[in-house]
Amino acid sequence: MSEVIQNLEKAVLDMDEDLARSAANDVLKQKLNVVGAVNDGLVKGMKIVAGKYEKEEIYLPQVLASANAFYAAFDILRPHMIGAKTGSGKKVVICVVEGDIHDIGKNLVKTMIEANGFHCIDMGRDVPVEDFVQSIVDNKPEYVAMSTLMTPTMKSMRRVLEGMVEEDVRKGKKVMIGGGPVDAEFATEIGADFYGDDESEAVKWLKKQEGGG
Repeated sequence: MSEVIQNLEKAVLDMDEDLARSAANDVLKQKLNVVGAVNDGLVKGMKIVAGKYEKEEIYLPQVLASANAFYAAFDILRPHMIGAKTGSGKKVVICVVEGDIHDIGKNLVKTMIEANGFHCIDMGRDVPVEDFVQSIVDNKPEYVAMSTLMTPTMKSMRRVLEGMVEEDVRKGKKVMIGGGPVDAEFATEIGADFYGDDESEAVKWLKKQEGGG
């Protein structure tokens, strides 16, 4: 692994925004593969951070600081990634559903989606069902993605799909869900098209829909 890629990972782990920007600019100066740099450096670092957070080795302020470093680099590299992969231009509206504020997993999925050339419209976390459905109506995405880490809020996913039907925007859109308490059986039960265990599965499925994998 090149020193530049290592610095991207280190910047995220050390919560160092200056190093993140410097390393991102080095990626461009050295004409390295931008998508590879994001995946092997930035995303790898955020996965480690997420793992530490889940084990309660670090806390939310550190996660947010690492995320700030991540985006300091990612914002520099992002313009050079669009169109790099199959699926460029296709929209994905994504959120953590109403009632849940846990968004580390959602952010990783969003990052990987963008790194693979999709246009991600991130509605954030704890998004009211009505607001999320309205975003689907307004943005006319090809894909819809939802996550939750809490069992009680799984019902919000069902309500989103019901709202899409009521607003007559379900047809022609593919819906994927993810998060700790959900599984493929639940996806089928509520009428979603796909359940993914992690961000890699989500991207693999999206690319398959586009004929790229």
